[in-house]
Amino acid sequence: MSHDKVEIFDTSLRDGEQVPGCKLNTEQKLIIAKELDELGVDVIEAGFAVSSPGDFNSIVAISKLVKNARVCSLSRAVENDIKVAAESIAYAKRPRIHTGIGTSDSHIKYKFKSNREEIIQRAYDAVSYAKTFVEDVEFYAEDAGRTDNDYLAKVCEVAIKAGATVLNIPDTTGYCLPSEYGAKIKYLKENVKNIDKAIISCHCHNDLGLATANSIEAIKNGARQVECTINGIGERAGNTALEEIVMILKQHPYLNFDTNINTKHLFKLSQLISKHMGIYPQPNKAIVGANAFAHSSGIHQDGVIKRRDTYEIIDPADVGVTESAIILTARSGRAALAYKAKNVGYDLTKLQLDEVYANFLNFADQRKEVNDEDIHQIIETSKVYRDIMSA
Repeated sequence: MSHDKVEIFDTSLRDGEQVPGCKLNTEQKLIIAKELDELGVDVIEAGFAVSSPGDFNSIVAISKLVKNARVCSLSRAVENDIKVAAESIAYAKRPRIHTGIGTSDSHIKYKFKSNREEIIQRAYDAVSYAKTFVEDVEFYAEDAGRTDNDYLAKVCEVAIKAGATVLNIPDTTGYCLPSEYGAKIKYLKENVKNIDKAIISCHCHNDLGLATANSIEAIKNGARQVECTINGIGERAGNTALEEIVMILKQHPYLNFDTNINTKHLFKLSQLISKHMGIYPQPNKAIVGANAFAHSSGIHQDGVIKRRDTYEIIDPADVGVTESAIILTARSGRAALAYKAKNVGYDLTKLQLDEVYANFLNFADQRKEVNDEDIHQIIETSKVYRDIMSA
């Protein structure tokens, strides 16, 4: 069965860099952009060109560097924004301008002090102007998650008429439930005239911890581009995590969706982003967290030692992690202790293991973790140490 292609739009260098304290210089952005291109992302959103000279210069440099991915520059629905965005990607092999405007009643009334009719006209004008510079124009309807579906459909129809090739439907505040967001995408697929002329994109925030779930529902209902970041970095609680979307689609082949991502690069790129931005994912972060493939419970350790997939649905090597980690704690069982002891040179018999295990528990109750050096001490202070060494 043929699989539909889902394009991966990475905004780590734009939305991700907006995290307080995560500002990157041009050299750092180039290092990351090169790795993103090698990872296989379809689009790199390189920055918001009009926001600062530094961001503009970084986008120019990235445009010259990137060989495969589209290079995208963000703008508001403002002529000068769009003009500067176009200048910043002039050297890109595959340039894209990403322009748009808020469409929720909250944004229209309080942010723009405008009305629905004027917003529709501004959307049309922005896309039309962007099309004078590049063929590939993505339109975003900011706060689409809280925008009335009927009005959102009208805005999207006008954007397509003006020449938009991609329609970004952001859940900007991370408010939607997966069922609601999926239904919104389905509504647009069924009610927007000429929707087949544009790709629907989802851009979900994680304020309620639903960014990945919402993006998956969007894909199932017709979206074919996901806007995401490495490690889920981004404004407030972050964005959809690239690694989560990619591995969900990979581990559920019956969904019939593919990406171009070389998943073996995921862990390396996660570490690279963390190093340059100074923020590491929480240890229990899916796919790339320090504990994603670590086991400390005795029951889990016994299963993983016997056969990895008893407790791991992903082969660590598939995301670039060398191997699963067996972490010895007071919750570990005999199987894990025997496994770790053998790794440091002790092949224990069952009787020897029973004796050493009792010593291990007394030791482990005083520590958070038991390392390889501790194993030597535990065995050397056990009653059967001489028997073990004479075997």
